[in-house]
Amino acid sequence: MEEDLIAPLLESARGDAPLAALRATVELRQEVERLEAIQVRRARMQGYTWSEIAVILGISKQAVHKKYGGARKEK
Repeated sequence: MEEDLIAPLLESARGDAPLAALRATVELRQEVERLEAIQVRRARMQGYTWSEIAVILGISKQAVHKKYGGARKEK
């Protein structure tokens, strides 16, 4: 999703039409989850630990590793 689509989705999510707002909210959540995954991957590639990432996300190290981890192990 392009950045220029986020602003209109946000506006729709705040709108008065409940179903349109709900649809926009779902699309926003999907985009945020995609962006989060990208940033977690970038952080890992730059050497940040699962623990450091977990603190930022407000979840346990185990939860972040389960959601985003792969074959790579923490050093």
